[in-house]
Amino acid sequence: MPNISGPLVRWFARVGRDLPWRRSRDPYGVWLSEIMLQQTQVERVKDYYTRFLATFPDVHTLAAAREERVLKLWEGLGYYRRARQLHAAAKRIVADHGGVFPRTAAELRSLPGIGRYTAGAIASIAFDAPEPIVEANSRRVLARVAGHDRPLDGPRGEAAIWEIAAAVVPRRAAGRFNQALMDLGALVCTPTRPLCTACPLATRCVAWRTRRTDAIPVPASRRETKRVRETALVIRHGDHVLVERRKPGEWWEGLWDFPRDAAAARGRKLGAVRYTVTHHAIECIVRERAAARRARPTKDRRWVTAAGLATLAMTAPGRRIAALLKPG
Repeated sequence: MPNISGPLVRWFARVGRDLPWRRSRDPYGVWLSEIMLQQTQVERVKDYYTRFLATFPDVHTLAAAREERVLKLWEGLGYYRRARQLHAAAKRIVADHGGVFPRTAAELRSLPGIGRYTAGAIASIAFDAPEPIVEANSRRVLARVAGHDRPLDGPRGEAAIWEIAAAVVPRRAAGRFNQALMDLGALVCTPTRPLCTACPLATRCVAWRTRRTDAIPVPASRRETKRVRETALVIRHGDHVLVERRKPGEWWEGLWDFPRDAAAARGRKLGAVRYTVTHHAIECIVRERAAARRARPTKDRRWVTAAGLATLAMTAPGRRIAALLKPG
C-alpha cells in the first residue's frame, strides 16, 4: 500500500464535512456519534445526536437515567439494541472506570456494544491512537486503492480489509486520517459513478489505474428475504388500549407494542402495516377487539390512553399502528 495519509488529510482540511460530533474530541460525544451512526445515515443522526446530548450531556447523566427514557429518546433511530448497550456501557464506565473513558482500543472493546470498528474510531479520534477503522465507506476506499478484488464478507474478507487498514493508518493524526477516509468514501469514492477525477488518491489507486472501480469492491452475497404475515390486536376497554413490552431476544426488545396473535381472525380490521427487519418483509394485519374487563397491569403489560401512547418508547410498527386508531 502506498502512503496515502498526506494527500488525504490535506483534501479533508479543504472539503471535510462539518458534523456536530466533529466539533469536539470529547470521547463521550465521539462514542455517542459512532454508536448512532452504525447502519444509519449521517443526515438522520444529526438531530438525534443533538437532542440526546442535550438530555444526557455526559456519561454520568446517561448512566443514571432509566432505560425507558433512553429508549424513548432513541425512538425512530432504529436498532434499539444499540441504545440498551450504550446505556449499559455508560453504567460500566461510571462503576468500573470512575466515569473516565478508557483510552485504548483493547479496553474500549471490553464495554457493551463496542466492537473493533467503534473502539478504533473512539481511540483514534478522541485520543489520537494509531488505530485502524473499517466501515462501509472506508472499506470501499481501501479496497479500490489496494486493488483488492476479492469478496469482503465473511471472516476471511474482513481480515483482509482490516490488514489493509492497519497498513495505512499513520502514527500521528490518526483520527483526522480516519475521518478523512470515511468522508472520501461518502463524498467521492461512492459505490457507483465515483468522482475519480476529484479524488486526492487517484494516482495511487489500483482500481482507477486498471479501470476496475465498477468491479471493486466485490459485492457481498445477498441473503434471501423471508416474507412473514402477522396480526396485531388493538384490544380496547373504554378509552384505553392494551400494550405489551417486547421480550428479551425479540425485535425491538424492551419497547412497547400492540399484542401479536398469528392465529387471530376475529375483530374489525383497521388496516395493515408493512415493514422490514433484518431480511424479513412483514405484513401486519391490524384488528380491533373490545375487552369485557380491564386485566390487572403488569411490568410488561399496560392499559394506556391515546395520549399515554405518545409517552411510551414504542416500536416503529407499534407507532404506525397507533396512528390507525380512532378515539374510543
